[in-house]
Amino acid sequence: DNKQGGSDDVEKSFFLTRFMNMICHAPTRRALGVGCGLMLFQQLSGINTVMYYAASIFEMSNFDETASIWLSGFTALAQVFGVALSITFIEKFGRRTLLMISLSAVTLSLIGLGASFYMARTWSPSVTQTLDTDTKQCTTQPATVWSGKTTYCYDCIDITGCGFCGGICTVGNSTGPFMDGACPMQQQQSSSSGWEYDVCPDANGVGWISVLFMFLYLFFFGLGMGGLPWTINSEIYPLQHRSIAVSISTATNWLSNIFVSATFLTISSPAVLTIYGAFWLYGLIAFAGFIFVWRSLPETKGLSLEEIEDLFRRDTDSHPNPNPN
Repeated sequence: DNKQGGSDDVEKSFFLTRFMNMICHAPTRRALGVGCGLMLFQQLSGINTVMYYAASIFEMSNFDETASIWLSGFTALAQVFGVALSITFIEKFGRRTLLMISLSAVTLSLIGLGASFYMARTWSPSVTQTLDTDTKQCTTQPATVWSGKTTYCYDCIDITGCGFCGGICTVGNSTGPFMDGACPMQQQQSSSSGWEYDVCPDANGVGWISVLFMFLYLFFFGLGMGGLPWTINSEIYPLQHRSIAVSISTATNWLSNIFVSATFLTISSPAVLTIYGAFWLYGLIAFAGFIFVWRSLPETKGLSLEEIEDLFRRDTDSHPNPNPN
């Protein structure tokens, strides 16, 4: 046991020594900041949120459950096409250029995706009257960035236990309203203006606009931000520091993945940012990532490891590299 304890202490001491040598080596420290930054922006621009909750996102855009599942599978192929093109163009255009193209297009796609959800709300049929209990559950809902007043069909069906029919938002379930006479019989039987509980009528085809922007988002993400942060992290660190640096950047990626995935349903709720506000937030983060790449990431195409290390070196650095052993 004493030998085992002593061996563990030696390993911890050796790791700490290597870690401190890496942090004290200025070029590696700067490269680590770039590598971790790329991993952060890869996740904080919402990619795994879109992948994990694709079907739910399409349901929010007024597609039914079956259509949402099929569409989520179809749009996921867009990222595959983007990654395939990335492999083709990476040595022709370079890492930095592809990342900047990817992030600029991702930013615009997220803005468009948010706008499509905003249009789905404001172009849905208007609510002219609310019929509910004394709790007013169908009249208002908690909100942060909007009034919370039930103004459109989109607002109405977003409230649990409320449905829409002929301009009226009232309590009910998937089979119909609870209040007698709340929805005229001829309207309940009409496919164009009947009882809507899960989705609102999409007469303007706005739902397909969200499919388009989802496809563009995944395609352009795959073109650059999908694989290139991993590629760049594998080549910007000196060999003696690479294992620790790549471990730290990978941990950054997964921790930010957990954070974004755990917060999406909360921030996209009507009580916080709404679904369109959430996508606009991810678009703002993607734009910040574009600025980060433009200012911080040098082009590494065709360079040796020594030349890449020199890209992160400054005249004020001490040139001798501490021996990690």
